[in-house]
Amino acid sequence: MKFPLYIAKRYLFSKSSNNAINFITLIAGLGIIIGTAALFVVLSGFSGLKNFSLEFTSFADPDLKIVPSTTKTIRFTAAQKQALSALNSVASFTEVVEERMLMNCDNKHLAVTLKGVDQNYPQATIDSILIYGQWFEPNSPQIVAGWGVTNALGFGIFDVTKVIKLYAPKPGTGQLNAIKGAFTSMKVANAGIFQVNETLDNSLVFTSIENAKYLLNYDAETLSAIDIYLEPSADEDAVRIALQTIFGQQIAIKNRVQLNDALYKMLNTEHVAVYLIFTLILIIALFNIVGSIIMMILDKKKNLKTLYNLGATVKDLRKIFYYQGILMTIIGGSIGLVIGVLIIWMQQRFDLLMISPTLAYPVDLQLANVGIVLGTIFILGLLASRIASQRIAKTQLNI
Repeated sequence: MKFPLYIAKRYLFSKSSNNAINFITLIAGLGIIIGTAALFVVLSGFSGLKNFSLEFTSFADPDLKIVPSTTKTIRFTAAQKQALSALNSVASFTEVVEERMLMNCDNKHLAVTLKGVDQNYPQATIDSILIYGQWFEPNSPQIVAGWGVTNALGFGIFDVTKVIKLYAPKPGTGQLNAIKGAFTSMKVANAGIFQVNETLDNSLVFTSIENAKYLLNYDAETLSAIDIYLEPSADEDAVRIALQTIFGQQIAIKNRVQLNDALYKMLNTEHVAVYLIFTLILIIALFNIVGSIIMMILDKKKNLKTLYNLGATVKDLRKIFYYQGILMTIIGGSIGLVIGVLIIWMQQRFDLLMISPTLAYPVDLQLANVGIVLGTIFILGLLASRIASQRIAKTQLNI
């Protein structure tokens, strides 16, 4: 191994008498450096964008959510409430009644999701999402609407000139005698405006759980879901087992990932797609290694014949250029990775690229991305070096 590696180093770091080969080798090295840096920057940028998108789920979603497994509602008895309150791993929980219904204002109609929550809804969440006004008062006909909902229906905060109504279909069977009898309605006042993300802003309205139960004609023990907030040291699996024991088979338990599975799948798919696209670009750049090594083989044909006559085998000669390709990959990949890390660090520190005047493009410097880039460039470099070195044969050397 020492002999082929020594010759490979000499060939790599010494200038050839043929300027064209020097130029091709330089282009190959720059291709590896730029390709590696680009792959790392793009992966880090996408990781930052992914984390930025998922940050909003922590504002609106609980650690665990108890939802019905088969029906639209669950029963939450006094005994179950006492048992849930006794769990040390549970910091707090919020009873939720949630359903689609119609909102009307100035003859404008919009289908919204009304989410009724009790007084245990976390203040930290309220502070994170509320941008104007105040939270609704308990036992009052008040709501807190999303930014998009208020824009669509044209009302503001405690706007006395606007009449806002909520309509929920009444349960039952049989023929209707009048349209009024088909809906339960309530006049409400908008106390505040929240902002989380585009989807929730355009469709979600908060109110007290009493208002939601009235509109949906639910009794005291009927809920749509229960939001669970865990202690920092809680074991999620252990809590799941305890909750299943309390509620039996009538419920399903979902964490934040499961509540946003479509979003996670979309982001992960995009991440893989971006990786594959830039890996393809890197493969094209690494083909320059193949061309560079083949040109070097042709240029060093006489030297290789001399080495063969001195006792080197064809296998040893192949190893020379195999190691040369690996050295080019390692050196170029390392330089490119350092450049990529510096670019991401500078973006984090100095906000070089801005999305808006106040928001820098989010990036995330992750060790996993370093490993992905190093693994990709090393594997592709090995393949390119192997392909190029196999061009050496006795017939080509006139042996």
